[in-house]
Amino acid sequence: MQGRLSAWLVKHGIIHRSLGFDYQGIETLQIKSEDWHSIAVILYVYGYNYLRSQCAYDVSPGGLLASVYHLTRIEYGVDQPEEVCIKVFAPRRDPRIPSAFWVWKSVDFQERESYDMLGISYDNHPRLKRILMPESWLGWPLRKDYIAPNFYEIQDAH
Repeated sequence: MQGRLSAWLVKHGIIHRSLGFDYQGIETLQIKSEDWHSIAVILYVYGYNYLRSQCAYDVSPGGLLASVYHLTRIEYGVDQPEEVCIKVFAPRRDPRIPSAFWVWKSVDFQERESYDMLGISYDNHPRLKRILMPESWLGWPLRKDYIAPNFYEIQDAH
């Protein structure tokens, strides 16, 4: 079943994949990483002027990583704003996704957290560096194949 936004994107020749609707009836779309920046600008111009949240997750051990954007179309006088969920997948070996920072500035810390926890590099992000873990931390703690260091062995070595 195709949602309203997906139908509009198809009408305008914008490549994407509909992933259906979530449990709240919010349309979910998959966008290719290389198309994400252009489509983000198009969505903003179309009226999705509020980025409600961004998060990321590890799809499966050794598999893809996903960056998820929850966008809202806020219009004056509309009681029920239109929402959409965008998923952008990246390969685990070199996970690179264009940053949405220059479209929605509120994504700043959220993309940094996704970088810090999963190692997704957001191209053209102005301050992409660790935000939760120390700069010296090795690895990406929320990846399903992450092996945590044994802190007892580290303490015993000192």
